[in-house]
Amino acid sequence: MSQSAGQAPPPPHADPQAQAWQAVLDAARLAEPLAAAAAPGAFALGPQGTLDAVPAQHPDVALLWIPERGWALRLGDGDPRRPLIELYLPICSATRAHRVTVGHLGQSLDGFIATHTGDSQFVTGHENILHLHRMRALSDAVIVGAGTVAADDPRLTTRHVPGPNPLRVVLDPGRRLTDTYGLFRDTSARTLYLCAKHLAGHDERIGTALVEGVEGDESGLDVARVLDLLWDRGCTRIFVEGGGVTVSAFLEADLLDRLQVAIASLIIGSGRPAIRLPAQPVLGDCRRPRYRVFRMGGDVLFDCELRASAEAPLAGAPVARII
Repeated sequence: MSQSAGQAPPPPHADPQAQAWQAVLDAARLAEPLAAAAAPGAFALGPQGTLDAVPAQHPDVALLWIPERGWALRLGDGDPRRPLIELYLPICSATRAHRVTVGHLGQSLDGFIATHTGDSQFVTGHENILHLHRMRALSDAVIVGAGTVAADDPRLTTRHVPGPNPLRVVLDPGRRLTDTYGLFRDTSARTLYLCAKHLAGHDERIGTALVEGVEGDESGLDVARVLDLLWDRGCTRIFVEGGGVTVSAFLEADLLDRLQVAIASLIIGSGRPAIRLPAQPVLGDCRRPRYRVFRMGGDVLFDCELRASAEAPLAGAPVARII
């Protein structure tokens, strides 16, 4: 869509990325009250990127809220704020009635997320790291597995971008982690430590993290029960950040609405694979989801919509260089 004649361009000297991110934060915040109102809404971007309600016929309409569908973008293709808003808008549309769970993996060209020793800092570049922090800011809860905590000791906060810290959720079926890791010791965000039910005590903690038991055993938790637990806590947007085993568990259980895969121009050769699913005998049984592609610094991000099948490719579509 081209920019309409009446649509206001970004103000002079404004940072389009900062404006776009503020609009994304506002869109996520407004989704629930707009859904409760069950009425359409129209919004223009203020000078700092805030969403300002305007009449639907206003020439500067940038976003529309459509009941039962969510957000729709009306910025023109040439607007520098459009790509960042477009990337996150499907997640901003989530509400209690239409929750969303997103998985993410950063991998090499040959499909690995780490070397065989577990070194993964960093497969992808700075822009993808910022993307992870933005995803955390948009999410009510961020999930990682015990292997990711042991290898990377992540903080799982939004320190690189404006926005709230999510509830940090660690899946450790066999309860093998200790309280020496940073996210069990700091108080910058709440932390939930989930292990097999028979290993959890009553009102127990590991450092500052609350311990809760979930159905499963030392080899794995019932990830459907994990989502139930988080939904009961009011979590609408859930981000499964890693690692490969954890994302694959949600993917295999068909519990992801979207899967984001960032691909770096890196060849590891042999290491820890990104996605691990049961083998399929024929390609016809494999999933081929609808997707969008975003350039993210030196990386390429595939944003896959797992509830929709890929559209048929255009006949005779030409080769085009995009980077």
